[in-house]
Amino acid sequence: MRVTVLMGGWSSEREVSLVSGRGVAEAARSLGHGVTELDMGEEPAAGATLAERLLATRADVVFNALHGTPGEDGTVQGLMDLLGLAYTHSGVAASAVAIDKALTKALLVPQGIRMPAGRVVTRAELFAADPLPRPYVLKPVAEGSSVGVAIVTADGGLPTPIPAGAEGPWQQHETLLAEPFIPGRELTVAVLEDPATGVAEPLAVTELRPDSGFYDYAAKYTPGRTVHLCPAELPAEVEAAALEAAARAHRLLGCRGVSRADFRWTPEAGPAGLFLLEVNTQPGMTPLSLVPEQAAVRGIGYPALVERLLAVALEGRR
Repeated sequence: MRVTVLMGGWSSEREVSLVSGRGVAEAARSLGHGVTELDMGEEPAAGATLAERLLATRADVVFNALHGTPGEDGTVQGLMDLLGLAYTHSGVAASAVAIDKALTKALLVPQGIRMPAGRVVTRAELFAADPLPRPYVLKPVAEGSSVGVAIVTADGGLPTPIPAGAEGPWQQHETLLAEPFIPGRELTVAVLEDPATGVAEPLAVTELRPDSGFYDYAAKYTPGRTVHLCPAELPAEVEAAALEAAARAHRLLGCRGVSRADFRWTPEAGPAGLFLLEVNTQPGMTPLSLVPEQAAVRGIGYPALVERLLAVALEGRR
């Protein structure tokens, strides 16, 4: 096949996307496909739009290795739909909802999936009063890879309310999602679709143990900063609850190909202490990424994972 790997972009996750894309391109070549690497963030030829550049590659299928906006929020997906291109991962609707943490919560919580209570606050509201009792978490409404996440504690050095001049995500974002801090352990579950049956199956539960703080951007992408325990050592009922919640969230959001659901779990509360935080429709494909790791545990190597995602994309087009 002719495979175009779309990567780069201009989001805060550009460098991660480039690493994902190069890994995917190498795997696709090893499978015998003809591969074009298209960096959406590169300066295009005079007058060439992204649509023109995509069409010029004459791709049978586009592997979408973009992370963040506009490659993960439905924008690029809509463009490829208009161009009639087959592409990997979720479509417009699932991408647009899943990247918006408030919308995700509004859709999944009424369906019985436990997520932290929270609300969207403006910068002005935050500077006027704490939106929740401390400790609480502030995060951008539509970012991935834990970009811009802050944990506001009673003894963290920030006065109440937060001063307008203090460093934090409120300096870059006009609105933020405030959620109560869930103490305990960091868990994640990948859900992978079988192109032959169309069934999306959870792969495994991984526990993430960063060397300090929480599982932020640096902990995710700096070698040696985080220990991955896969499969995680959990009570059977908690493992089952995480697998089921990830699979249900994938289906309810209408995800395609692969997704990854992130959780926090408070062990003292048993299964009732498990909370889904967000669903990622464009999980990373880097050497430190969690989806390839869980796939390997299930006997699916990196090239086979790439081939399966390409097959799902083509099956969806048919």
